[in-house]
Amino acid sequence: QVRLVESGGGLVQAGGSLRLACAASGTISSINTMRWYRQAPGNQRELVAEISSRGSTNYAGSVKGRFTISRDNAKKVVYLQMNSLKGEDTAVYYCNADLRQVGDVSLRNYWGQGTQVTVSS
Repeated sequence: QVRLVESGGGLVQAGGSLRLACAASGTISSINTMRWYRQAPGNQRELVAEISSRGSTNYAGSVKGRFTISRDNAKKVVYLQMNSLKGEDTAVYYCNADLRQVGDVSLRNYWGQGTQVTVSS
């Protein structure tokens, strides 16, 4: 069974920083793109950043220049460094990944449970 477990959320003042981590575990043979999404109350879930297995990145315009996504392929972990946080960054942040399980040729998409990030002004 595959699990994605996020950590690092919490309460921070505006202008501060947080680093989220998401660890993948289970019978995984390979991980392709890993992503961070977020969902604020009353809003749809939105893509924040994504990183390919080779390290190519893509960011939402609202976080470009403030957030940095990275990954450690050996540890099967993806990170989101969030700097210069604003009130509008308050949301539940979800990890998402396309991966293959051992013995399965299909690429499947998985979600973590989410971690709350609250930015106070």
